[in-house]
Amino acid sequence: MTLTYVYADSTAVLGPLATYAEPHCYDLCEVHGERLTAPRGWEIVRLAPDPASVGPSSDDLEALADAVREAGRPPLAGTDPPRGQPAERGRRGHLWVLPPLEDSEV
Repeated sequence: MTLTYVYADSTAVLGPLATYAEPHCYDLCEVHGERLTAPRGWEIVRLAPDPASVGPSSDDLEALADAVREAGRPPLAGTDPPRGQPAERGRRGHLWVLPPLEDSEV
């Protein structure tokens, strides 16, 4: 659950988990969300999530599949290594063999 405050209305709003981070929003586990109390004079508005939106959406599953495909894709031949990193010499299993550091790089 995500907790937000509307100070002007003295209201705390507790709703479904936010999909992006915002300042002054707090993510709570189910136990703490249920136990939440507000200061005297404040109102708590509890927004019930839509049961159809609780599970993963097709967009979530597609993003996961894309990430798995990208992670399994071999590196392109002839591409330059990222700046500040030495060029690789070869690969052994999941390990990369790198050239030894030059005296000027130490």
